[in-house]
Amino acid sequence: MNKDQVKGKAKDIGGKIQEEVGKVVGSNKQQAEGLANQAEGKTQEKVGDAKEVIRDSTRGNR
Repeated sequence: MNKDQVKGKAKDIGGKIQEEVGKVVGSNKQQAEGLANQAEGKTQEKVGDAKEVIRDSTRGNR
């Protein structure tokens, strides 16, 4: 795992929590921010995944 994967996963989980808190307190703004953080986290995770693939493929060519 690389830092993008870890940070992305953390942001995704934080976004899920924020979304649920928004539901509990009735805040559409909190829910929307939570969903946005989830999307951002998932994107960051995918960037990390791509970095891992590239790193792994370049290791085999040495």
